Amino acid sequence: MYVFLNHRFIAQEKAMLHISDLAIQRGYGVFDFFRLREGVLLYAEDHLQRLIQSAKFMHLECPYTANDMQQILRQLVQTNGIPNAGIRIILTGGYSPDAYEPTTPNFLIVQSPLQIDDNTEPKKVNIITHEFVRDLPEAKTINYSMGIWLLKKIKEQHAHDVLYHQNGIVSEFPRSNIFIVTENDEIITPATNALKGITRKRVLELSCKGYDVKEGTVTLHDIAQAKEVFLTSSTKRIQAVVEIDGKRIGDGQTGDTTRQLLAHLICKEKEYAMATFA
Repeated sequence: MYVFLNHRFIAQEKAMLHISDLAIQRGYGVFDFFRLREGVLLYAEDHLQRLIQSAKFMHLECPYTANDMQQILRQLVQTNGIPNAGIRIILTGGYSPDAYEPTTPNFLIVQSPLQIDDNTEPKKVNIITHEFVRDLPEAKTINYSMGIWLLKKIKEQHAHDVLYHQNGIVSEFPRSNIFIVTENDEIITPATNALKGITRKRVLELSCKGYDVKEGTVTLHDIAQAKEVFLTSSTKRIQAVVEIDGKRIGDGQTGDTTRQLLAHLICKEKEYAMATFA
């Protein structure tokens, strides 16, 4: 396996960063992650643009344009020869002289095998809640300290994930976005304090397809009263949230809207891949 590190391709086992990097010293940096499906970089344009925006927000200078990164990615994919994979691009705070001030970032692309099937029946998950708002939620940073710290609590409560909120106003999961489906069939996702996920964007775009989808305020009370709740991410796609803090949501089963949206997303993935090949 090869990775791309600072202007060159290198065997993964030889890729190293110095201990002075702010990613190591302070957990400072940004990244993005997306999938390779049958050799096609799914929605790469959206992911690369979000990476550039995250870097700018965090005062880090990305060394490549989106077009440059597309070329590097295609060469890396061709070199490794793995058609289904996860792609992670990381931009670190750089080798800081005082272990605090950012400097020239280190740029890294890693490819790892990842196979996701096209099962249109959403996975059912139960979640817990935790009062917390992620630092600088506008950017996709490498700081996942709270989410990782909460893993023990998640496992102890036999849950799948944890939902962040502040004073009862919901924001996001550590690695996913949340949507609710109201009794009036409105589909709502939090508008603030949540990363603008790419799968989230795909769902919001369905407002022109007859779905009543929008951003807004979502509370824990709204979730308790919702007909359906689901989460979205690039790797999970859409999963049905059927229980929160031990209380059943709706009838505790996957709803029709959740099921329809997952089928639609899988269809759009296939169309995107075919159009890219064409």
